[in-house]
Amino acid sequence: MQIILPEDFAMPPGGLHIRWPDAPLEQEARLMDYKWYAALAYVRANKLNYNVIQGPSDRFGIIASGKAYNDTRQALVDLGLDDDTCRQLGIRVHKVNVVWQLEATIKRDFSQGLQEILVVEEKRQVIEYQIKEELYNWRADVRPNVLGKFDEVEGDNSGGEWSMANPGQNWLLRAKADLTPAIIAKAIAKRLKKLGVPGDTIARMDARLAIIEASERAMAALTVDTGERAPWFCSGCPHNTSTRVPEGSRAVAGIGCHYMTVWMDRSTSTFTQMGGEGVSWVGQAPFTKDAHVFANLGDGTYFHSGLLAIRQSIAAGVNITYKILYNDAVAMTGGQQVGERPEGHSVAQIAHSLRAEGVVKLVVVTDEPEKYHGRTHRLDSSAVRAGHPELINDLPPGVEVFHRDELDRIQREFRAIQGCTAIIYDQTCATEKRRRRKRGSLVDPAKRVVINELVCEGCGDCSVQSNCLSVEPVETEFGRKRRINQSTCNKDYSCLKGFCPSFVTVEGGQLRKPKKEKKGDLSALPAIPEPVLPVAESAWGIVVGGVGGTGVITIGSLLGMAAHLEGKGVVTQDAGGLAQKGGATWSHIQIANRPDAIYTTKVDTAKADLVIGCDSIVAAHKYTLAVMQPGRTFVALNTHRTPTAAFVTNPNWQFPGANCDSAIAAAVGAGGVGSFDAEQVATQLLGDSIYTNPLMLGYAWQKGRVPLTLASLMRAMELNGVQVDNNQAAFEWGRRCAHDLASVQALFSAAQVIQFVKKPSLAEMVGKRVEFLTGYQNAAYAADYQAFVEKVKAAEAKLGTTTRLSETVARYLFKLMAYKDEYEVARLHTDKAFTDKIAAMFEGDYKLVHHLAPPLAAKKNDKGELVKQPYGPWMRSAFGLLAKLKGLRGTALDIFGKTGERRMERALIGEYRACIDELLAGLTPEKLPLAVEIASIPEGIRGYGHVKERHLKTARPKWDGLMAQWRGGQTTAPRRQAA
Repeated sequence: MQIILPEDFAMPPGGLHIRWPDAPLEQEARLMDYKWYAALAYVRANKLNYNVIQGPSDRFGIIASGKAYNDTRQALVDLGLDDDTCRQLGIRVHKVNVVWQLEATIKRDFSQGLQEILVVEEKRQVIEYQIKEELYNWRADVRPNVLGKFDEVEGDNSGGEWSMANPGQNWLLRAKADLTPAIIAKAIAKRLKKLGVPGDTIARMDARLAIIEASERAMAALTVDTGERAPWFCSGCPHNTSTRVPEGSRAVAGIGCHYMTVWMDRSTSTFTQMGGEGVSWVGQAPFTKDAHVFANLGDGTYFHSGLLAIRQSIAAGVNITYKILYNDAVAMTGGQQVGERPEGHSVAQIAHSLRAEGVVKLVVVTDEPEKYHGRTHRLDSSAVRAGHPELINDLPPGVEVFHRDELDRIQREFRAIQGCTAIIYDQTCATEKRRRRKRGSLVDPAKRVVINELVCEGCGDCSVQSNCLSVEPVETEFGRKRRINQSTCNKDYSCLKGFCPSFVTVEGGQLRKPKKEKKGDLSALPAIPEPVLPVAESAWGIVVGGVGGTGVITIGSLLGMAAHLEGKGVVTQDAGGLAQKGGATWSHIQIANRPDAIYTTKVDTAKADLVIGCDSIVAAHKYTLAVMQPGRTFVALNTHRTPTAAFVTNPNWQFPGANCDSAIAAAVGAGGVGSFDAEQVATQLLGDSIYTNPLMLGYAWQKGRVPLTLASLMRAMELNGVQVDNNQAAFEWGRRCAHDLASVQALFSAAQVIQFVKKPSLAEMVGKRVEFLTGYQNAAYAADYQAFVEKVKAAEAKLGTTTRLSETVARYLFKLMAYKDEYEVARLHTDKAFTDKIAAMFEGDYKLVHHLAPPLAAKKNDKGELVKQPYGPWMRSAFGLLAKLKGLRGTALDIFGKTGERRMERALIGEYRACIDELLAGLTPEKLPLAVEIASIPEGIRGYGHVKERHLKTARPKWDGLMAQWRGGQTTAPRRQAA
């Protein structure tokens, strides 16, 4: 690069720069009189803005900068307008490197001789307004028409914005979102057609426009619900607990991962810029009946500018509690250290600065109170500490430390305090913990949570308490239950707070690893043929879409490195930030034999050659579908049904798998999809779902859809330096899935996170439940159940061949009769099937700890609810004895049966039977749907203790309302079946 110093600019005495002792006005005068124009002279001398394409008879000019310039070049290529064609048609293309201010002589040179100028720029009109200013005084016969953000109004040649009543209806190149080559291509084609171009040019442009418009029509016509994968807190994230507020309170959000509370059920609304957290309350407080508000403030933000917000609230005298969320890392942007000091910044430093600012009261809440032992001091401890300097790691005198379980109580106390208070919530970022455990810098607790699915009621209280995505649904013969995803669990253990005795912690030992001799040793398997790889003369577009935090961006990085190793051109662009927190995330990769064959950073509309769909919901997102094109795009699809955040708040959520499959097939054609459960293969053969994405990459490569050699991809994995052997093995297993999927699946038994069980017949359903109730109580109890179902079946048979009501009663009468009292919980926990399951999952020296709240012994919290406590291995022996006492159930000797919960459960059985008898007495074909709906009421009565009581209170009005409809002779129309 050669720098040219301008010769047409006279420097002022002493030069351009500020010097002492300049007065402020002298500095401003030098800037406005000289420095500005010196910069323009430099631009002019070095031709930093210049024509890229030009000819002797140009009439249509395009001016663009940065990303918009690259997108414009791609749009021209897509329209069939290469450089030579542009010159023949009189199209001049100008690249701007210095956007503000545009150098005037270069502007004039570009504009001269043109009939029209199209300004392509992201967001608002910076270049467009400068071009119009330069051309304003030109004669009308030589002044070109200038268009950019807005199109011409029909019959009006202005193309302006401010004279329109609603210019937003007339966008040409939108300012409200980013531009794409497709949008720019439509604008260029529209203007060229108006100026007039040959028919063959129009035909080439129309070919591309037809593809764009077909994609847009398909997106507009897409009506099936393919679900949404919203960003969410990581499994075990401290924000799952720290951002809760007491009932009746509300919070305001700020910048950081905790911002996601605004779309969670956390009574948190509104947000502000970094450093403005809570400041809006200063203006709101005098005009609202709310006496207090909580404000969430991240530790990184605190040290950046958040302390100023707290200072403002203290000065204003408002009633506010700041929750300083100390996660020990700047989590949202990659886990960087908090602060610039080698040791980072500590809770103690925050506490000292808050005390100095004058907060009324300050406490620390943490999941590890023990780490503050010896670092807290009473108010009268100055004598003890005399002669010792204030240690930076000690908390100020009087600052107390509490366990996070007391957060709700502390917040209720603080909201009644006048003035500005603060709670420092100290818990390390879950993702950072995972990183440190892998590096060996943090102890990995030998403690894992397992749910006994037969004990689980599927009430969802564990999800409510933990807000955790690692608590996943599992479909069983007896309905939907819960399971812990051991691959994603970060060992926060807050799910144990769910009021349910199904949780067991396995302490000691470790998860069993897949045995190669059982699952298949890659080195012992025969070689498979290598595919014919595509030739990427033009940009080969790959889009990887999946769940944030599972390695989607890593796949883009591996492809980028492999392309670099081969000397090919490559451009990657990733979606990061909140998208990486369990939400939909994408990596765009474009590969070509020559770097100059790639213009843009993203794969454009209908331009993907390969989509690696690591998640069905993300693959079926409109954003992903838009890059697909029938006959061009191949989709490698992982069909594993990973739950979304919706399951946390909706226990009845259903994975929209069929809708996703149909949307993708419609976008590329049935022959353009290769699908299988990749997470199942990764978990079974490699022991962890984290290897799903490299496995998908191997699948796509073997299908001949990746223009890179095997050697370069393997080398890229080596250079990545993380779990190299396992990632390479995952890639190879993916190849084998593409070559012979059935053979790979034959190496293991099916074990999905969500199992879809074939619907049994009524006889099979009743038979299994009779067997279960016999073990639950005795044969007579089971026979009583069977007889009642037979009665319903006989009554329903009079209506025809339907068994809908009989199946419903069989399912829910069983649910009520098999209520899980202490005897049943003991029986299910000591059942051989459960102990065998634990043994199949774990190895080594481990013990089982149960988490229970025995109604006759458990403590209560300040809400009057029983509180669970851990019980060691001795409880297993007690369970064995208790299970044998099931014969006491319902007798005078049943000490547990005298509780209100047990009396309620027994009463529900009788009430349900009486209700069904009433339905049978008036059953008609027209009233059958309403009868089925009434018979399904127990589905919503789930859980244990206060959770079950709450669900019954919710179900009761619905039950009464439906019965009122029944007694009033009303019917509920059956749902229409899709054609």
